[in-house]
Amino acid sequence: MAPTSYPSRPNQQPTLGLNSKRFRWRRLAGPGLVLLAAALATVPQLLRGNSCGHDFDFHLVSWFDALSAWRHGIVYPHWAPSPNYGAGEARFLFYPPLTWMAGALLGLVLPWTLVPIALTFLLFAATGLATRALARELISPAPATVAGCAAIFSGYALFTAYERSAMGELAGGFWIPLLLALLLRVRPGSGRGFRQGFDGTAVAMALVLAGAWLSNAPLGVMASYLLAAVAATVGVLYRSWVPIARAAIAAALGIGLAGFYLAPAAYEQRWVDIGQATDDPGEKIENSFLFGKHADPLLALHDIELRRVSLIAVSMIVVALIGAFVAWRRRTLPADTRRWVPLLALPIAVLVLQLPTSLPLWNLLPKLRFLQFPWRWLVVLEAPMGLFFAAAVWPRVSAGRLRRIGVPVACCGLALAAIWTADVLFFQPCDDEDAVAPMVQVFHSGAGFQGTDEYEPVGADDTLVATGLPDACLVSDPDATLGMVDTAGANPDWWVEQNSCNRTYTATVQPAKSAPEHLQFSEEVPEDGYLILRLRTFPAWRLTLNSKPAGALIHRDDGLIEIPVQKGPLRVSADWTTTPDVLAGRWLSGIALCLLGGVGWLGRLTVARSRAGLS
Repeated sequence: MAPTSYPSRPNQQPTLGLNSKRFRWRRLAGPGLVLLAAALATVPQLLRGNSCGHDFDFHLVSWFDALSAWRHGIVYPHWAPSPNYGAGEARFLFYPPLTWMAGALLGLVLPWTLVPIALTFLLFAATGLATRALARELISPAPATVAGCAAIFSGYALFTAYERSAMGELAGGFWIPLLLALLLRVRPGSGRGFRQGFDGTAVAMALVLAGAWLSNAPLGVMASYLLAAVAATVGVLYRSWVPIARAAIAAALGIGLAGFYLAPAAYEQRWVDIGQATDDPGEKIENSFLFGKHADPLLALHDIELRRVSLIAVSMIVVALIGAFVAWRRRTLPADTRRWVPLLALPIAVLVLQLPTSLPLWNLLPKLRFLQFPWRWLVVLEAPMGLFFAAAVWPRVSAGRLRRIGVPVACCGLALAAIWTADVLFFQPCDDEDAVAPMVQVFHSGAGFQGTDEYEPVGADDTLVATGLPDACLVSDPDATLGMVDTAGANPDWWVEQNSCNRTYTATVQPAKSAPEHLQFSEEVPEDGYLILRLRTFPAWRLTLNSKPAGALIHRDDGLIEIPVQKGPLRVSADWTTTPDVLAGRWLSGIALCLLGGVGWLGRLTVARSRAGLS
């Protein structure tokens, strides 16, 4: 049964002259409205300043350190010097690079107070434009634009941006719709030859999957499972192995392209306490199912947030399912249900994953528990919900004037209500010390910031690292405690008058070396002792003592590097090295890039031969 209001091929445009102003306006109006919606979604931050959500400090410090590394000539840094109050951590090795690189790039041209707002706007805009591109595969341009705006105001995107400041996860609003659009590019009876699996679609899917992994690791996990599930569904519906073959090729190439990040991050997890990411009670899957409630007072704040995001989840699932039903009844979706049924399955699957009965799946499927929160799957629901909503409410061409005016006005009202909700419920005012300006001052002072628990060395404790430490401290006792605790639960503070250091040293850096990944001390040691560096232990550091390997290091509970030294001239160097797993990851990405080019060439050849009638 053919749709009565939209053309069977929604990508077709009315026949207009290429020089027609009307044609150009119609092409730009949709994307322009999506950009306007993205700008409106950032209005609370433009009026009130930055929203310091849960991950705000983490991202801001990452941008500071990344830009500093670039200014020292390090294109792809692995070590972040500012965490742990200047002792550093291997943050850039474990956290995907796209968002911290994007923040650093914006920091080159914008004041730091505007960088979070600008990045939020760009990610909102990317979410809306990608959702619009997905919707254009199924419906006409006008409702597709509404779908893009609906994805921005879906609730979860605003929650992620304002309450959580989770920039990497917010990028999922861009990658997921693109992946779905590519997976749905199947036509009946097409692509049954072997070479059809090696086409431009597979190349594009590989790039999108790599982008998801390089934006956020949980997002990469979700994108990988989504790729497999939707490809299998489409293959069954079309009775063709081509979608599955494309997905397999895309998965191999996409993960390979991200290998320069994935290989070291996977291998070097053994060197840090990565289990902290999933062992905390507030980050366990079983404690975050829909409307969960717990007697543990430590989970009180967790339950408040869970209740809020549970309401978002229920509303998005209900809107998606009702929207799909109404659109089907109105016949505003393609008559070939195989083109949109895979999208209809997503809200059902997301609902199942929010319920305690899905716990066996979370325990069985590899890396699924790494998501920490079941509701992270809502990022997959933003685009389908927007599409079904738009297809359900947008008036037909034959509709009366009142409906054609009333529906857009009502949509604008819903958008304003969503912005008000973000401002009132999700916006997180910054504490004095967490605001951007004070954070910039602390960064330039070199005092450093709090570390990340899951990146601490095995057997060490971030809370024991003292603030205010010198670059190096000479002590007589290898177990010497540096710093004193003034406030319960806070890190110790160190100052000279404590006399915990026999002598302090300041690092010197050769001009040819890179400061964030090189430390050097050239001093006279008055007595035998132990030199404690303000530097966290990590196997990638190459330590030399008077031009010789430093040998066995002494373990400290605070994870700082401690080296036995003897009286006399002292020269200590710490240089970051490229470990074999990093080299392996680079080779993997290089090979995947070459194979990607080969697959792309084969795809172009296949298309050319198909057009010539030779295949």
